[in-house]
Amino acid sequence: MRKTYTLNIEGKNRDRLLEASKHDIRKYLKRERNKALPAGVDYWDFDTKSGVDEASAVAVAYADLFRSIDTLVAGGGDQFYVEVRSKAGHRSVKAAPADVWGKLRDEAADE
Repeated sequence: MRKTYTLNIEGKNRDRLLEASKHDIRKYLKRERNKALPAGVDYWDFDTKSGVDEASAVAVAYADLFRSIDTLVAGGGDQFYVEVRSKAGHRSVKAAPADVWGKLRDEAADE
């Protein structure tokens, strides 16, 4: 998804246009997450960019996408650009949690 959202349209409230654009982005993300996963893929991950226009867009973390949009709009911009691309995500294996209580028991038994 690559789209430029305009916020100053005559006869429309700027805040309502901002909320509608965020809703459009969330709807796209939900649609992409509901697609069938290819073999060997754990989840859908997203590469995101945002900026005033396509030329000035910078990569932002998925979690910070809406914060960056709010920052752009707070600066008084008339438009903003968003690019969202889905990619395959693979979960990493976490290390087993340490047996803290077992260590405490062993230390107490040694004393």
